[in-house]
Amino acid sequence: MTMKAEVQTPAAEASFRLLGSAGDPGRRVAIDPEALDAILFDLDGVVTETAKTHALSWKAAFDEYLRERAARVGGIYEPFDLAQDYERYVDGKPRYDGVASFLQSRDIYLPPGGDGDPPDKETIGGLGNRKNQLFLEAIRRGGVEIYRSSIDFIRQAKSHRLRIAVVSSSRNCSEVLKAAGIGDLFDAQVDGVVAKEWMLAGKPAPDTFLEAARRLGVKPSRAAVVEDAISGVQAGKAGDFGLVVGVSRSGQPELLRESGADVAVSDLSELSLETSEQGMSTIALPAFENLDELWTRIGKRRVAVFLDYDGTLTPIVERPDLAVLSEDMRATLTALAARCPVLVISGRERGDVERLVGLKGLIYAGCHGFDIAGPEGAGLPHEKVVGYAPIIAQAARDLDRQLASIRGVIVEDKTYALAVHFRMVSPEDVGRVEPIVDAVAAQHPALRKTGGKKVFELRPNMDWDKGKAVLWLLDALGLDTAEVVPIYIGDDVTDRDAFDALRGRGLSLLVAEEPQATSADYRLYDVAEVRRFLNELTAVLGGKEA
Repeated sequence: MTMKAEVQTPAAEASFRLLGSAGDPGRRVAIDPEALDAILFDLDGVVTETAKTHALSWKAAFDEYLRERAARVGGIYEPFDLAQDYERYVDGKPRYDGVASFLQSRDIYLPPGGDGDPPDKETIGGLGNRKNQLFLEAIRRGGVEIYRSSIDFIRQAKSHRLRIAVVSSSRNCSEVLKAAGIGDLFDAQVDGVVAKEWMLAGKPAPDTFLEAARRLGVKPSRAAVVEDAISGVQAGKAGDFGLVVGVSRSGQPELLRESGADVAVSDLSELSLETSEQGMSTIALPAFENLDELWTRIGKRRVAVFLDYDGTLTPIVERPDLAVLSEDMRATLTALAARCPVLVISGRERGDVERLVGLKGLIYAGCHGFDIAGPEGAGLPHEKVVGYAPIIAQAARDLDRQLASIRGVIVEDKTYALAVHFRMVSPEDVGRVEPIVDAVAAQHPALRKTGGKKVFELRPNMDWDKGKAVLWLLDALGLDTAEVVPIYIGDDVTDRDAFDALRGRGLSLLVAEEPQATSADYRLYDVAEVRRFLNELTAVLGGKEA
């Protein structure tokens, strides 16, 4: 049921829909990507799990100073309150502004000082530098964790060709991005260093967000802001951005809505990008906690099983040639194929996936369904795709030449598609890969760029994907009837087309360690759970009446 979104004031242009009610674990926010050109993300607490590290560093610095000051002037020592003081006075603000704001709440006024003040100097600059020293020590000691759901959402946004920026008050933004290995995700970066150089007012002023929009070449009304801090939400609102999304990981969304957020979520897994024609994404249910429901949905009907290969039948590995099917999984597929049709539909070249699986009784589709073969070995490539092979080959040669200086890149010519794998590229070189791929794609307008897990792909620029391939196969094999339940299992962005195609028609299972926005019905944790599920399915099918 679609409900009217809870808004402070309507978003200027960006449309979104809210499914479910507050507190509902299946509550979803669908954002129309056609209403946006860009999304601007705060860093700490939105993309990286550094907000806690910042908060603890602030507490350590302030408590150290407050304790020493109370002993020196004979006052009462009242420690920094993580629950109240951090969010109210410090979170999201430039470092020295945060110092001044908190101290003012305690009626403490210090000389401003500056960047060069030592950490033990009793100035705003000195105290801020002490906090920064503690923060850097913490991330160098313990590293930086990311919110996987946020990274997934950013990649989803990039797949819709939206521009992405990170907007942070921190002067340590570059170091945090490098430590997390995600610097390549952003098309623009506006941080505390940029703000100082360009004399931009910090949050809650909108200046840094407006500068990010300018660098991306987009109008604020065509951009969304994603923030977890009250000051950041206020900045997005003050800048008249098309949509302001508040991220309330502390469970107080009303504070963000009161500050100007158009909608508040607890995690970015609650967000999805969908045009008005698409169905709503939800959180897929854990398959093994809902097996009874799943078997009931199948009932006494026949089953056809579609399987992705990499990340589904085998774990993701650094090199494509190392993704070898285990003998246990091969035995599982053999047993399942004796009970129902089993089809492997992969982004790999068809001959490659046939060789890796090594079973003759299966049906194989390669290059995301552009190249298909049945048990008799009759090739059934998409009728229009054959002419693309020379274009793919030329693009592969161009990429091989232009990417030769970047160690770890693998360019894979798959006849009807090509892949650029960058899983083994060093973090400092990752950002060099995509611009080269974009340039080659621009030289070959017959191809379009797509993406996956640590891979960019160039495919024929035509209306064909895994979802359409699944529907074509069901029809071609006489399986497109109400008596057959198609089941699709996959882990990648490219599998979403199949999830969408089977919605309301069959069952789909996402392979993912963490919950995320998806149109799949159920979720399997990893390859081991895939094998376990297929074994359970084989047993269920074996027990059905003839």
